[in-house]
Amino acid sequence: MEGGARTLLALTMGDPAGIGPEITTAAWRALRAGGGPAFVVPGDAALLAAHAPVRIVADVAQAVAAFTDAIPVLAVDLPGPVQSGRPDPANVPAITGSIDCAVALALAGQVDGVVTNPISKLVLKQAGFRHPGHTEYLAELCAVPGQEVMMLACPELRVVPVTIHMALRRALDSLTTAEIVRCGRTAAAALRRDFGIAAPRVAVAGLNPHAGEGGVMGDEERTIIAPALDALRADGIAVSGPWPPDTMFTPLARARYDVALCMYHDQALIPLKTIDMAGGVNVTLGLPIIRTSPDHGTAFDIAGQGLADPSSLLAALRLADEMTRNQRAA
Repeated sequence: MEGGARTLLALTMGDPAGIGPEITTAAWRALRAGGGPAFVVPGDAALLAAHAPVRIVADVAQAVAAFTDAIPVLAVDLPGPVQSGRPDPANVPAITGSIDCAVALALAGQVDGVVTNPISKLVLKQAGFRHPGHTEYLAELCAVPGQEVMMLACPELRVVPVTIHMALRRALDSLTTAEIVRCGRTAAAALRRDFGIAAPRVAVAGLNPHAGEGGVMGDEERTIIAPALDALRADGIAVSGPWPPDTMFTPLARARYDVALCMYHDQALIPLKTIDMAGGVNVTLGLPIIRTSPDHGTAFDIAGQGLADPSSLLAALRLADEMTRNQRAA
């Protein structure tokens, strides 16, 4: 997409038995009239037609024009009927096919970015899917495996967990200076390019209570984290820490940095989801494309009941739009 044109995003189908169809149609109603991005869905038209008008398009060139009147869909057919709240591993080829199509469109420059509806790691695993989740699969599709970094963002906080989807005991053993440096570099570069922050400030959390308190409660701050801080400073990145994890997410503390680099999954996600569960967005950094996602799961327990809140999906679509415009302006 060029210039000031309306941003066009590829929105994946997600697990069809989850809340994806409901939040997709709610997002379309909120955005159809303009003032935000448009999207095209590689997915099953019948799944969405139960909730909103749908138009099957032959290619993305037709999507923006169609968006005002209907959800534009690039057909990715499901093998059979879907029952809300009852996931079926037989649908996994269509679920991954939707992701494959969206990423291919973004890599070809036919859409400005990818927004992914929630999938179930358990359902995908039951069908033989070998990746831990969306993030790692997207990195492979983009031919940059191992370069992906997960950021969670809301208006009041951005966090990056250095270790992600693994047991806590394994995460502690996996934490390395090199990985902290890689995540810090990737986060700083993304804040400049995608978020329009010219001189990003990176706060690095300690691993132990009170950031180890001088080694009394652990020495990882000294042996693993401090060398990473030195390396990031040598790159010219404004980095601080290690911060005591229990005090670095207060309003006064958050004003002192642009992103918090955290040592494990829950250290990052608990504060962000506490501050703004509805507005949280998952962003994959380190890819050659823009990718965002709502910061929640498939919610099989409420699927099909009209209870799903589209706020996080809308936030993900709007953040992808903002990132697109920042990249255009750079």
